Amino acid sequence: MTGLLVIDKPSGLSSHDVVQRVRRIMRTRRVGHAGTLDPMATGVLLVAIGDGTRLVEFLMEGRKSYRAVLKLGESTDTQDSEGEVLVRKDPGGVSQEALCAAAEQLAGEILQLPPMYSALKRDGIPLYRLARQGVEVEREARRIIVHRLDILEFRPPFVTIDVVCSKGTYIRTLCHDLGEILGTGAHMTALRRTACSGFTVEDAHSLDQLASDAQQECCRLLLPLREAMRAFPALALDEIGVGRLRNGVPPEISSVSGPLPADGSLVVLTCEEELRAVARFEPQRSHEKRGDFRLLRVFHPR
Repeated sequence: MTGLLVIDKPSGLSSHDVVQRVRRIMRTRRVGHAGTLDPMATGVLLVAIGDGTRLVEFLMEGRKSYRAVLKLGESTDTQDSEGEVLVRKDPGGVSQEALCAAAEQLAGEILQLPPMYSALKRDGIPLYRLARQGVEVEREARRIIVHRLDILEFRPPFVTIDVVCSKGTYIRTLCHDLGEILGTGAHMTALRRTACSGFTVEDAHSLDQLASDAQQECCRLLLPLREAMRAFPALALDEIGVGRLRNGVPPEISSVSGPLPADGSLVVLTCEEELRAVARFEPQRSHEKRGDFRLLRVFHPR
């Protein structure tokens, strides 16, 4: 059993909890997810099965979209509503114009300091465990890209935002930082992932739907590997290119058809609409003269 499930994660379950349920429903152990969602969050969670787990690292590279609600005037230790309030300030003087100006400061390529309440590890220990012990350690700010940060609604003290961002972005930290810029403090009260690597909430299914489908012994919700990589450019291989792949040799440009992407782009190589490889387009390869691609994953038809 191989493919991708697009799950609409409910609130109250961790991403690991969802993986465990999928394992039981699908009766298979080889299951993984692409992109962690906190238990309070809902929305698109990509769950890979079988050989689909070999695509997880690429699926995590794609853009993600979120809709979040934040509350001005209160900063919490977890940067969301599940934490303890540390500081309270009156947000009454915040205007729509000030909000939009603050949001502009967080758009583009920025450095973001990961929160202590996160799954990042220090010496093998998750930071959230240290935080629960009252320990705070130095963290290195990470470079992220906020492609878009829009203010959708302002009903003081609550603000609804729409975010499109790169992997590794903490939305609750964006909410916290927005409050810091405004001088009032803020924390996130709700979060929904609306899109991930080309899949939207309209593509997603509930765990109940999955259980019902699996009981019919025909999982219609399981997407093939080629569809799992829909967000990436695809090139079709000819017989020569397929033959080279069988021998672990990267294909040449002359063996593919389709618009060539920019040098260094991640691409999927297909044959008869089936995924045969994930590769990096490198026509000017200096470390190996064979072919014009660097093979990252190769899939052989069963």
